Amino acid sequence: MDEALPTVCYNHPDRPTRIMCRRCGKPICGECMVPAAVGFQCPSCVSGGLKETRQYQARFGGKQSTNARITSIVIIAINAVVWGIIQIAGPWRNTIIEFLGLSPVGMCQDSTGTMYYPGVGHALCDGVAGAVWIPGVADGAWWQVFTSIFTHVSFLHIAANCLTLWFLGPPLEAILGRVRFVVTYLVSGIIGSLAVYWLSGMNTISYGGSGSLFGLMGALIVIFLKLKVDVRQILMWLGLNIVITFVGGASISWQAHLGGLVGGALLACIWALTPRGKTRQQWDWVAVLSVVVIAGFVGRTMLLL
Repeated sequence: MDEALPTVCYNHPDRPTRIMCRRCGKPICGECMVPAAVGFQCPSCVSGGLKETRQYQARFGGKQSTNARITSIVIIAINAVVWGIIQIAGPWRNTIIEFLGLSPVGMCQDSTGTMYYPGVGHALCDGVAGAVWIPGVADGAWWQVFTSIFTHVSFLHIAANCLTLWFLGPPLEAILGRVRFVVTYLVSGIIGSLAVYWLSGMNTISYGGSGSLFGLMGALIVIFLKLKVDVRQILMWLGLNIVITFVGGASISWQAHLGGLVGGALLACIWALTPRGKTRQQWDWVAVLSVVVIAGFVGRTMLLL
């Protein structure tokens, strides 16, 4: 009951408060509140925490970022540069999109992109008047697994993804540290590419950072559950994006979203559930996950060739 809860700051008895230290549960006023990665701590717990761990160490073993926004800013800048190059070249039909976007298999098509030549390989395509060859992952364009994560065409697409990254990225980096955050973002996106490679149509080109963003949402849910933080807000955000995924039409890659969500959740389990202080085990599990992902790409390629 409310009457049983402390109502004054433990350090300033004359100041009413309803805010509790995230670590020990003591009531703290505005002056005593010390921002933490999640919630607030009292000065005593902050002092004790610094004695137990090194000051620069993040919650799950990573190095604490001095500015948790920097990485998200860099990723947004990369997306913006690629988007700008595409706009200069001509956004809807140009070889840059076809080179950077993810195509499961190579395709021969006319220069307008309106007609395909099924069954025509690279060598034959070069001999067809007015035809161009679009490279695919199965026939050697492995870079697309990575570059497609940073490729956007429409302004609405890149704006929505960058805004989502701006809200989700810094809180997650504050908890994980920069290196683990970058690994979570990139590997989630690559697992999203793997899902596209297995589940999407062959004559398609997929691009966008949504797989990585769904990975951040999956990671935040797992980590918030571990830290016993209310997950309702992030679940609402995830639910909204799932609805958009399935009502937005064929232009939205549900495959990348699903793969990214699963990838981010798996990585968060590695960061959050590995026993404290066993950071080497975290990277061992990341290596195992990487081998499984690589095997998934190799296996799919063998089926397509």
